[in-house]
Amino acid sequence: MPSKETASKKRTTSPVSFQPDDSYIRDRELLDRLQRDTFRYMWEHTYKESGLAYEDSRNKATGQATIGGTGFGIAAIVAATERGWVSREVAVKRLLKISKFLRDKTDRKNLHGAFPHWLDGRTGKTFSFSEKDNGADLVETAFLMQGLLIARSYFNGEAVEEAELRAIITELWHDVDWHWFSRGENNGLFWHWSPQHGFGMDMKISGFNEAMVVYVLALASPTYPISRDTAKYWYSTDEYQPKSGNGYTIEAANAYGGCMFLSHYSFIGLDPRRMADAYVRKGYMVRNTTHALMNRAYCLESAPAEHQFSEGFWGLTACDIKGGYRYQSAYNEVGTVAPTAALASMPYVPEYAMRVLWNIHDNYSKKMWGKYGPYDAFSLKDNWFDNSYLAIDQLAIPCMVENYRSGLLWSLFMNIPEVKEGLARMGVRPLEPTNGFTQVVLPLKRAENGHVADALDLRRHPDSGLYCVPYSCEKDGIVTFTLSDAAGKVLKRFTREGRKGDNVLAFEQFLPAGADIYELAMRTGDFKATLPIRLN
Repeated sequence: MPSKETASKKRTTSPVSFQPDDSYIRDRELLDRLQRDTFRYMWEHTYKESGLAYEDSRNKATGQATIGGTGFGIAAIVAATERGWVSREVAVKRLLKISKFLRDKTDRKNLHGAFPHWLDGRTGKTFSFSEKDNGADLVETAFLMQGLLIARSYFNGEAVEEAELRAIITELWHDVDWHWFSRGENNGLFWHWSPQHGFGMDMKISGFNEAMVVYVLALASPTYPISRDTAKYWYSTDEYQPKSGNGYTIEAANAYGGCMFLSHYSFIGLDPRRMADAYVRKGYMVRNTTHALMNRAYCLESAPAEHQFSEGFWGLTACDIKGGYRYQSAYNEVGTVAPTAALASMPYVPEYAMRVLWNIHDNYSKKMWGKYGPYDAFSLKDNWFDNSYLAIDQLAIPCMVENYRSGLLWSLFMNIPEVKEGLARMGVRPLEPTNGFTQVVLPLKRAENGHVADALDLRRHPDSGLYCVPYSCEKDGIVTFTLSDAAGKVLKRFTREGRKGDNVLAFEQFLPAGADIYELAMRTGDFKATLPIRLN
């Protein structure tokens, strides 16, 4: 995220007069369009009776509404309000409609305060997801609560309507009986429960997958919390062990990292920069960034050539495919890219995500960009372009792009007292302060005997126009940076007052963007670290 440091800091001047270009302004304009268009899915593509989002842009007539996707959409309304696309008063009115419908019209009282995967957005009646999955879905419930709690935190004004909204959200939050879904066994949470079939689905929630926020909220609940022992199950399977692919090793993952949405849905609210635990010692920002880099590397290096993946056409996740729907990842892909895979990874790999966004905009906008942003998926191999949307894919985009641009949703969620308690009880904490570029993951490139480190591809932040590099300090103190060319000539010096913990070095463009690799050196006391960077 951009630092509040400004260009007024003392620094050496470039020997050559240089005027920064305006490409970051074009990035800003395109990101504004992307966020606004995808947000409109939640604003316009909803049932008038409830405000709940259509599960799929093709199924309006069925009444099928999404609970998890609505949670993402609620967070998107917060981002849209902050950006001025809807007024605060109008946003609160819409959120009151949603929350009152959830409170009064759904089967939640018969589902121990939880909600189903789908329900009828006109009547509130539960839709069956499958024969035995016809009741509560705890993961979808958690995604909904994540969005509602973000809204409760944001709409904190004295207006009567805002106070009413906060009270209803608190009622919904307090009524979820998370402990019920442990079946009293203190050994994990069950994903589903049905009044007819009980725990007949017999599916426990274990990591790593999209559901980390379930355990955080279950531990955080002020009314029906689970025990720490129950939460240990999240870490108990092989999918919390390291996995490797295309030279990368990722802490806590299934094969090849799995679908990209696994690193998106819980992290609409959870801030991976402030999270580490006994299994993900380098922190969840490093973990999630590595996931995105692995996903991209598979597409560029290992996928069949006929799939035609490229720098502007990568990203595997669950999505529509020609003739159906598929849980796509490196070991289960059919040459179809879902824009949400890269675009919702904007906080992790902004340069590479922007390449996908510009490619869609410049080369495929007539086929791939509709009223609510990029369509769900497309395949160059099959010359197939979707013309519909899925709520969970579309509505993750404005949220994760907002977290890249401002960190707004992360800040709102992580500063909720109950969430802080849940993270603490789970054993999730910020990384220990240490010197260096601890949250940076260097991309890899192929070499004769495997893979070697490349350079960190930087792109100026669309709102500040500054290049931003995260760094960490063991303690408060003066930090100096030098930027040198391949011959070792120092081109720029920066001096900053580093604070204990996470910091951001932000600096103006002073060289033309290009393929050259520079060395960024950090010094504080006797410590020195270097980082190869490329200025795009």
